[in-house]
Amino acid sequence: MNIHGTPLSPQARFLHDLMTGAARPARWERLLEDLMTGVTTLAAQGMDASRCSAYELGALLLTACRVDMEPGVAYLARWEVEREMRERQPLFTPEACAGLFDAMAGRQGDIRVAVGALVRCPAGAPLDRLADPARIMVQRLLRKDRLDEPFPLLAAAGLAGLDAEVAERLTAGRGPLAVAEVELLLGWDPTRRALFAEFVRETSETTPSYSAPPPLPDARERLSVLAGYAAFARTTVEAAAARVDAIHAGELPYRAEKAFGMEEKQTIGRAVRIALLRDEPWLPGPLERLVRGVAVAPTKAKTLPSQGVLFEIARAAEEHPTPEAVTALRVARNLTRHAGVPKQLDRMLKRIEPALADRVEVAFRLPGLPGGRVRETLGEHTAVISIEGEAELSWWQGDRKLKSVPAAVRREHPEEVKRLRELAKQVRLQQTTLVRALEAGFAHQVAPPYRQLEGHPIADRLIWEFEVSPGVWRSELGLTVPDVPVRLWHPARATPDEVRAWREIVQDKELRQPFKQAFREVYLLTPAEEETATYSNRFAGHVVGYHKLYALLKQRGWRAPYLGPWDGGVDGEARRVLGGGGWRATFLHDYLWDEDGYAATGQVRFERAADDGWREAPLTEVPPLVFSEAMRDVDLFVAVASIGAEPEWFDRGADRLRDYWRSYGFGDLSETAEVRRDALARLLPRLAIADRCALTDRFLVVRGDLRTYKIHLGSGNILMEPNDAYLCIVPKRSGDRVFLPFEEDGGMLSVIVSKAFLLAADTAITDPTITRQIRP
Repeated sequence: MNIHGTPLSPQARFLHDLMTGAARPARWERLLEDLMTGVTTLAAQGMDASRCSAYELGALLLTACRVDMEPGVAYLARWEVEREMRERQPLFTPEACAGLFDAMAGRQGDIRVAVGALVRCPAGAPLDRLADPARIMVQRLLRKDRLDEPFPLLAAAGLAGLDAEVAERLTAGRGPLAVAEVELLLGWDPTRRALFAEFVRETSETTPSYSAPPPLPDARERLSVLAGYAAFARTTVEAAAARVDAIHAGELPYRAEKAFGMEEKQTIGRAVRIALLRDEPWLPGPLERLVRGVAVAPTKAKTLPSQGVLFEIARAAEEHPTPEAVTALRVARNLTRHAGVPKQLDRMLKRIEPALADRVEVAFRLPGLPGGRVRETLGEHTAVISIEGEAELSWWQGDRKLKSVPAAVRREHPEEVKRLRELAKQVRLQQTTLVRALEAGFAHQVAPPYRQLEGHPIADRLIWEFEVSPGVWRSELGLTVPDVPVRLWHPARATPDEVRAWREIVQDKELRQPFKQAFREVYLLTPAEEETATYSNRFAGHVVGYHKLYALLKQRGWRAPYLGPWDGGVDGEARRVLGGGGWRATFLHDYLWDEDGYAATGQVRFERAADDGWREAPLTEVPPLVFSEAMRDVDLFVAVASIGAEPEWFDRGADRLRDYWRSYGFGDLSETAEVRRDALARLLPRLAIADRCALTDRFLVVRGDLRTYKIHLGSGNILMEPNDAYLCIVPKRSGDRVFLPFEEDGGMLSVIVSKAFLLAADTAITDPTITRQIRP
């Protein structure tokens, strides 16, 4: 069967026949009742649009537009097609595109759906055939004064030859920057206008459409390469900066929050997004002027020229951050006098900093410190900010390091002390962001510009690989080999002997790496995962503290809705894009209704980027480093958030959760715990308590004077010999007493070592909450 120039598969034909009344499933009279009671599903009745191609979806959308909103089988089939449409990108033949315009004109449909077909018609939309239905839609909207979707309206006006009428209505009351944007689009053909409408849908809060596909994922990238819009973006940002300059110079009157109109705010936001995406070299100067100018009044008032523009730029920076944009927003945060603005900017900057770490092509441009340190003399004392380890501000008198800020410096140079503290804080943030960017580069398909880091103290503590001849890579510490391709060394690409050798070097040099590299976990595909094919259950079935899990998801760059005990707040899907945007991992988790504050972990799945959106991929096709890095994150979530790692959980919760706590708290080791065991094996001979410690497959066994203790290497939980009685010790954070080659999220290696030192000297323990367990 062929409709609208699209051959239909049996599945697509069945959906088409259901919507047109040409077919009805068996027992169709009871189908709705069965669906409501959960006896059956649409997929079980063959109504599964996920199996349709992108072109079939486009053809079926046209059929769905003609189905009445009356309960019945036809409506159920329409609902399934529109549900799938909201998840994927359809494609249209020229015949389907023309038919969709006719249907939308005849049934007063959503103009966004019709205009969207222009940019989803690879063979080219039949523009001459669309003029009449486009004219009907435009005239109807103008007659009803429906101007809430101006850019789809402009695209349809270009088809209908109604530019003058629409432009007159759209420019009325808009500020000059927004008017200039409309005038720019009037010089474009309808298809380019439709592309711009997709960009607006993606970046603006518009009324949702229940029959339209999601905005084109590459709309802004396609728009960014148009020279006309790139030039307009520069003109817009510079004009906006000039306006706030004039307000501060007294050349224009100041009115709080009136520097720009609502439409102008949105125009500026779009221009800044494209300029940030393109990483335009001209942008930092005018952007800083604009951000500073809108953040503070030209008078002593606590108001602002435009909170809206300030926050719109911050939202744009979250999507396409650059170091310069982050710096400009931090300056604005410190300048503003409004009580609420710094708090809001702080929240936004907490999201922007991690986003910058994921944009590795610009993150390496973060400002550093010359020679890895800053030295400033204040009277008889010297302030030093160093990034050779963790960035810190220290104070010296001659060659003697002081414990705190000298009283004389605090008294005589208070502003300098404040400035240096802020600089040290900023350097720490930049260092954290740079480390995140480096770690994110592991899973990229193309090596980031690592050479920008030559001479940086962070790069000197990492292992690199250099392609010394085609296909031959040699690993070295630091960026030491010039003028050849370079990438970060990863243990998944190394032999076991090489991994052992690098771990020995890191341990012997007492080299604290900025993130786990030599001791990094490797996750290989298992036979069980090859059998399940499209999903992994490796980390399913764990019970975790939900708030801790959610914080870890955000920290590691996963996007997930916040869950809770309300309708729709139970099923969670956390997603992270990897491989330079080509792959996406999904981690399923469910909020536990009957255990408030806890969640259960589920499957891990992978999707590949395709022309029509994300498409599920077999695990065997996922690049090994993408798979390993995603699974490492999920292992981390379980290891840190599991109730099995909470020492005090033993006396809480339902019986079934206590059973899980025991199985996790003393069970087999995960990959993370296996790496921890290897690190401890190298570390133990160096400890003062080495003669009291021994490693088994799952435990660090510590001999005290009163008892012998078994510390689980996964959870840190403790059993006491001879009867395996549980010992509850809640760890207190303190500085490492020995060198550790890495610091994990959750710090379990530090916890285990500190517990070992404590228990090896058990006769010296005075805490009654511990002694009454050891000496019952």
